[in-house]
Amino acid sequence: MAELTENLDFRRYFTREPVIVALLCVGAAVGFAAVGALSSMYHTQQQSLAVYWFNKGNADLAQHRFERAAQEFHVALLYSRDSYDFRLNLAEALVGLGRIDEASTYFNNLWERQPENGLVNLELARIAARNKNIEQALRYYHNAIYGVWPPEKETMRRQTRLELIDYLLGINAKRQAQSELIALAATLGNEPAQRLRLGDLFLRVQDYQDALSAYRAALRADPGNAAALAGAGQASFELARYSQAARYLRAALAQSPENTSLAALLKTAELVLQMDPFRRGVSLAERNRIVIRAFQTAGDRLQTCMPATGLTQPTAAERNLPDTWEKIKPRITDRGLRRDPSLVETAMDLVFDIERQTSVTCGAPAGTDMALLLIAKLHEGS
Repeated sequence: MAELTENLDFRRYFTREPVIVALLCVGAAVGFAAVGALSSMYHTQQQSLAVYWFNKGNADLAQHRFERAAQEFHVALLYSRDSYDFRLNLAEALVGLGRIDEASTYFNNLWERQPENGLVNLELARIAARNKNIEQALRYYHNAIYGVWPPEKETMRRQTRLELIDYLLGINAKRQAQSELIALAATLGNEPAQRLRLGDLFLRVQDYQDALSAYRAALRADPGNAAALAGAGQASFELARYSQAARYLRAALAQSPENTSLAALLKTAELVLQMDPFRRGVSLAERNRIVIRAFQTAGDRLQTCMPATGLTQPTAAERNLPDTWEKIKPRITDRGLRRDPSLVETAMDLVFDIERQTSVTCGAPAGTDMALLLIAKLHEGS
């Protein structure tokens, strides 16, 4: 009997145990699910708070409220410590606050995580430029130009190259700036504003042919653009295309008659055209009048300049110029030039020598003297 009872208890144990195990498993599953739900809720809440403070920081950053933005980005990072974007925007706020060393630490850490990031490289380039580290600045600028930018910020690639060009011009690296400009030109459309700015930059690096091409492209899209006309006039002037320069400058002045610098440039271009006795289509009588006027102008310049040298000992060439001018002066008349046409070249060679020498001794001339100096450059070696 005892044995039968013992067997019954044993069977009851085996029938009851699976139920208990099942109940325990269900309880464990429910517990894990509850913990998971709580954990998910916690992380969702953390993420929600992070995004909230990040958005507030962005709003203040856009309004240049850098102190508030930095605080808000710090709070956002408490809820999302490894966020790349949070750290990046915090670094930008620190730059706004002038805390450059602190910002640099953030940017360098971000660069190590994403060395191809365009914005990070741009900020590091600016910091290097501020610290006068030219080599680093150039490297980071180029990294930014050829780096990765989000689609909505793709125009920053072009803006970064423009910023690099301004930086190169600021350190007087005109040749490097010119190379960057040529690369930039290949990426631009035909919008007049873009071509106009390109022309202005080419002028600054003294690449007058490319400047003229850029201004002409702007004028093809907008023929009446006063700034493009003025730029084309200046570029043509520097290329010694004085007739072309005068046309552009007249058109520009028709729209901006108060522009005194353009008016002065036009006057010089017109004087060059008037005072060149060797230009095509000049009659014999007109040529002789030009030579006589040029000879007198150079003599006046010589008389004004030589006393201005003060105690400076004149060179042999300077001592000979007045004597030579006085020696041939009686022959530089309309009659003398008609009787001896070879005097034209003799007189103009002396005029050119006087204008060149006095520009060295007494500084850049103005008016007719400047025109004669430019004509001298036109005919050098001819």
